[in-house]
Amino acid sequence: MGTAVEGGRSGPRYVQIADEIVQQIRAGVLKPGDMVPSESELVDRYGVSGGTIRKAMVEVRASGLVETRHGKGSIVKDRPPVRHRSSDRFRRSLRRGGKAAYLAESAQSGATAKVSVLYIGPMEAPADAARRLGVPAGTQVLARRRLYFRNGTPVETASSYLPWDVVKDIPELFAENPGGGGIYARLEDHGHEFAEFVETLQARPASKAEASELALSPGAPVVHLIREARTTAGVVVEVCDTLMAADQFVFEYRIPADD
Repeated sequence: MGTAVEGGRSGPRYVQIADEIVQQIRAGVLKPGDMVPSESELVDRYGVSGGTIRKAMVEVRASGLVETRHGKGSIVKDRPPVRHRSSDRFRRSLRRGGKAAYLAESAQSGATAKVSVLYIGPMEAPADAARRLGVPAGTQVLARRRLYFRNGTPVETASSYLPWDVVKDIPELFAENPGGGGIYARLEDHGHEFAEFVETLQARPASKAEASELALSPGAPVVHLIREARTTAGVVVEVCDTLMAADQFVFEYRIPADD
C-alpha cells in the first residue's frame, strides 16, 4: 500500500479527520453514549499513521463533544458540561432554598449529581490552606474531602479546610450531610455571615494520581480552583481546594463595569 499524503491545500490531514468526526457527532451519526472508533479503526479507515489519528483526537477532544476515560477510549457526551456560574453560585437565596451550589448547577444542566464523602475529621492544615486561613502551618483544622459525580462519572474533588475554633461547636459540620444549603448555610446559622468568596483558578495537566481519581487519561486538562470564604468580619472561615475535569465544566462570570 502506498504512503498516504497527510497534508493538503485544505489543511493538515489530522485537522480534516478531526473536522469529519466532529461533524459526524453534530449530525447524529455518532450519538450520545457512542464510542468513537478506536485508533486502529481510524487508521484503517483513513489510511494514515497512528500519530496522525492521535493528533486528530486531540482536536476532537478540544471540541468538548467527547470525553476520554482511561482504559475506555473516547465517548460522545450525552449532556452539555455543567455551567459553573461563579459570579452568583453562592447567593444566599440558594442556601436559604436548601440548595448546595454543585447540586443546583447540575440540576440546571439536566445531569444526575452525586456526592461521595471521602473523609471528615481533624487534620493538620496544609501550608497553603494555613496561609489563607491565617494560621500556622500544621495547625489542626477540620477537613472535609468529597468526590463529585455527574451521571455516574467522577468529575471533581474538593477538600475544605475550616478553622477548628470556628467549627468545634457546630456538630452539623462533622456530619456527611450538613443539611440543606450545605456547610455555608450552617456557618451562617451560627453567626458567620459571608461577605464574599474569592476564587483562584489555574488550568494544568492532571498528575498521575489526579487522573486516576477522576478516571481521566494521564495528562488530561484539569482546572485547579482554590476558594476562600470570607465573612463580614474579614475572617476566612473556609478554604476549599478543588480539582475539576476541564471538559466537564464551563465557567461563567459577571464582571461589573462601574466603579
